[in-house]
Amino acid sequence: MAGSPPELEYTPEGEPLYPAGPILRSAGISRQQLYQYTALGLIGGSRFNKNGYRLYPKSVFRHLKLIRSLNQLGYTLADIKELFSQRLVSSR
Repeated sequence: MAGSPPELEYTPEGEPLYPAGPILRSAGISRQQLYQYTALGLIGGSRFNKNGYRLYPKSVFRHLKLIRSLNQLGYTLADIKELFSQRLVSSR
């Protein structure tokens, strides 16, 4: 049926996966920032659908919002990575 929403895919734990676009808009970041955060190891959890598009669980959205907030408070991405690695902050 034309115009019907795409069928959702799920993580093995049953969490729905979403395309990058809605997550980027909601988190207020650009696609380039998303790729940068992924390359730096600040976020993970993406999967590719059958068409080759990246899909992300909702937990990535919370993580992106936290990264953005910490960055706006003056933390560098290296600082944020260190905080995450020491589990001094959590997006959960």
